[in-house]
Amino acid sequence: MPRIYPIEKVRDIGIIAHIDAGKTTVTERVLFYTGISHKIGEVHNGQAIMDWMVQEKERGITITAAATTCFWSPGKTQREKETEHRINIIDTPGHIDFTAEVQRSLRVLDGAVVVFDGVAGVEPQSETVWHQADKFKVPRICFINKMDRTGASFEKSLESIWQKLSPNAIALQLPIGEEDKFEGVIDLLRMIALKFEGDFGQIVKEEEIPPNLLAKAKEWRGKLVEKVAAEDEELLEKYLAKKDYNPPTTHTLPPVDAISVDELRRVLRKATLDYKLIPVFCGSALKNKGIQPLLDGVIYYLPNPIDLPPVRGIDPKTGKDLERKPGDTEPFSALVFKIATDPYVGTLTYFRVYSGSLTRGSYLLNSTTGEKERIGRILRMHAAEREEVSEIFAGDIAATVGLKATSTGHTLCDESHPIVLEKITFPEPVISIRIEPKTKADQEKMALALRRLTEEDPTFKVKGDLETGETIISGMGELHLEIIADRMRRDFKVQASVGRPQVAYKETIQKEAEAEGKYIRQSGGRGQYGHVFLRVEPKKRGEGFEFIDEIKGGIIPKEFIPAVEKGVKEAMDKGVVAGYPLVDLAVSLYDGSFHEVDSSEIAFKIAGSVALQEATKRAKPVLLEPIMRLEVVIPAEFLGDVIGNLSARRGKIEETEDRLNLKVISAEVPLAEMFGYATALRSLTEGRGTFTMEFNRYEEVPNNIAQEIIEGKRR
Repeated sequence: MPRIYPIEKVRDIGIIAHIDAGKTTVTERVLFYTGISHKIGEVHNGQAIMDWMVQEKERGITITAAATTCFWSPGKTQREKETEHRINIIDTPGHIDFTAEVQRSLRVLDGAVVVFDGVAGVEPQSETVWHQADKFKVPRICFINKMDRTGASFEKSLESIWQKLSPNAIALQLPIGEEDKFEGVIDLLRMIALKFEGDFGQIVKEEEIPPNLLAKAKEWRGKLVEKVAAEDEELLEKYLAKKDYNPPTTHTLPPVDAISVDELRRVLRKATLDYKLIPVFCGSALKNKGIQPLLDGVIYYLPNPIDLPPVRGIDPKTGKDLERKPGDTEPFSALVFKIATDPYVGTLTYFRVYSGSLTRGSYLLNSTTGEKERIGRILRMHAAEREEVSEIFAGDIAATVGLKATSTGHTLCDESHPIVLEKITFPEPVISIRIEPKTKADQEKMALALRRLTEEDPTFKVKGDLETGETIISGMGELHLEIIADRMRRDFKVQASVGRPQVAYKETIQKEAEAEGKYIRQSGGRGQYGHVFLRVEPKKRGEGFEFIDEIKGGIIPKEFIPAVEKGVKEAMDKGVVAGYPLVDLAVSLYDGSFHEVDSSEIAFKIAGSVALQEATKRAKPVLLEPIMRLEVVIPAEFLGDVIGNLSARRGKIEETEDRLNLKVISAEVPLAEMFGYATALRSLTEGRGTFTMEFNRYEEVPNNIAQEIIEGKRR
């Protein structure tokens, strides 16, 4: 089956934003205007197509990234086959507890639409997702949403983007009216006004710019043309020469416009792809205004798969660098970015195709594990709906069913041309709870549920506490674990008791130290002999673990050195202060001895473990705790009480600023002090305060509190 849409007409985009900026509403409108859905689903009514999980419908938030495909002809109000483009969209969560969903989506997307709340502008989570997009070098366009809300201001929101995110943001539109008077947008490229009529704003009417906004529109267009022209020498010459140009409008434009709209679009597209300019649109998704021009913007300014450099990876056999161009004739390569459990078809594996094509029934190599997988079915996803296809091509996003040994971050490729693409890295969990099945039958169901959920979510971890025999689950926040427990109850029918949340403390060392580790056993016949000397040194926070082999002259044979490293790693799982994992240290193996007959891997593993514990005790070990970045938005009259409460929680207030008649407090607070904060804030502010919190870094626990933690752990 040949490709229906040429690769130049494919866009793989994500919609990313802070919680409550209106991402899912924007996606719902996109699906409506592109003809995928015939009625508009509202998030607040629990009817959004993209929020298909029960938990999402109840809470009105997005929890998992949902994928869908739609079609659009730019510059047209109706779809036209010859100009139609395919847009693969991933709607991502805004809540920081589900940051892994955003991260894995950005890894496989070519472009992003960043949505901002027109009242709040840039919020903490907007910064987080923006920096994640920077990390993956994703070109993006901005949409300032909710222009109909009281307090909405396009200019203030744009100012906050310039200050906090990028000075390269450039307005392509201005709103016609704001708050309850918002009625359309001015297209600054074409210098016309766009009004949205019909029951759902589906009819776009082009009108002359209202006379009271003409001077402002000319001023903003002047800035736009100047910035775009600066990105291209030929255009700059035209701009400076001020050639005659008759734009398609009855308005007289300033004489700077010696440039056609097509030329401006061409240069702006290139500048957007190179991340030198970021186009900014505005509208109100809820009121059905401004989505069609945003869709045009996706086609005009965001990349197709061949606009971007070829994907890079390594040859699993030789370790050499390889690349794959985004063409259908190249060897097949794809990255798995998500595993989801579907009650009807079992485990769904989502993947992005970077090169080549794939037909149903083919065999692929999972180059990460070395296993072969058969692709029995290929599904194109529309949120929770599925469409079976027989073949997919470079640039497509699809899912398959029934893969046995493939999980998030694995590469699927042509067996005769193996390649391993760069993996997706995920943050470590910061919070844990104990969970206990109520009956023997629940125990078996719980084991299955936990296995499925850890396959789906790389930031969710499960471990057994050997001392107490309890199961401990860890995640990114209270809401994350609450949703997991809820899914176990509903999706997997597990009845379980859940304990109180606990902080994921860590341990580290503060100075260099050395120690000897010996394991010698003689019991008639062959004995055991392992003997090592280790040196431990602290590393900077967040640098992780490093093992350095300094053995010279074969004092310890090469084959025993990996066993020493294994023993060290196992000993790091349980630190010496209070039994929490050890982090951020370098361990050097510099001396030791062996026995010709009695030495074995197990003996060296135990010796390594003993030496590490001994060295850690001498290296001034300390406890570390997660510090969270917090933003609290409250009415001004409650400022004193809320700041007092945060100080009592060991919070450091960084700044307070005004947002309309509200106060915004930015602070850093230890996670341990934040349990139950939602209830406390409600009672302090008569239910009018809101907050968002995200992990920032690990920091040393003050002595008096460390002592309490250690004693509590020993009890």
